[in-house]
Amino acid sequence: MSRIQATFERLASEGRKALIPFVTAGDPYPDTTVPLMLAMAEAGADVIELGVPFSDPMADGPVIQRAAERALKQGIGMPQVLNAVREFRLSNNITPVVLMGYANPVERYGMARFVLDAKAAGVDGVLVVDYPPEECEGFAALLKAQDMDPIFLLAPTSTDARMQRVGQVASGYVYYVSLKGVTGAGHLDTAAVAAMIPRIRRFVSVPVGVGFGIRDAATARAVADVSDAVVIGSKLVELLESAARDNVAATGGQFIREIRAALDAV
Repeated sequence: MSRIQATFERLASEGRKALIPFVTAGDPYPDTTVPLMLAMAEAGADVIELGVPFSDPMADGPVIQRAAERALKQGIGMPQVLNAVREFRLSNNITPVVLMGYANPVERYGMARFVLDAKAAGVDGVLVVDYPPEECEGFAALLKAQDMDPIFLLAPTSTDARMQRVGQVASGYVYYVSLKGVTGAGHLDTAAVAAMIPRIRRFVSVPVGVGFGIRDAATARAVADVSDAVVIGSKLVELLESAARDNVAATGGQFIREIRAALDAV
């Protein structure tokens, strides 16, 4: 059983919802990534999505684009991302870590090498935004062979056929993109999310997390009412980009603590 599956099963038994923050590795400073991850885990993050910086993040809005640019300028690539996970594991061997990014850095690193090195570093799942399920069954199989979860996106425009295909290959959880657009964009329509989740669950047996457009405790609580997990990225990254270097971990931890308290009140 993967750490991700074990985490969701524990939360379900406790009647609680998962909180999944996203941050970009190396942002805002390379030496703040691991302390930030540890602070978020201590504050109540159940899974951490760690972004792999990429120069053309097509699904991301301005906030996360800037984060990727800052990280790349500071020399953060796949080796440094994996090193951050490895260092995190020296202090935390419980909280699952999911690498989230794009195909280019994975393929440049080498797919088979990436899977082995990610496993050795302590990665639990991988979400590659531009790997549709139809085109990465081999990659998904490599991950599963190492007890890592291939995680996929679903969107308001996803067809039943796409949901069925995702349900066949995904493990860990699926990430429902609640908006038509990029990260950080638009107004979250919680009624539309509530209507979509039962449809997804007709085809997908793993937990359903919802992200894009969740910016505060109120929207997080509303999404938690109808889903298994809340994914929050742009607002967190926005807070971090203005934090002083020695206050990055505390800023991230405080934000996660507030969202955790709201979810536990559901």
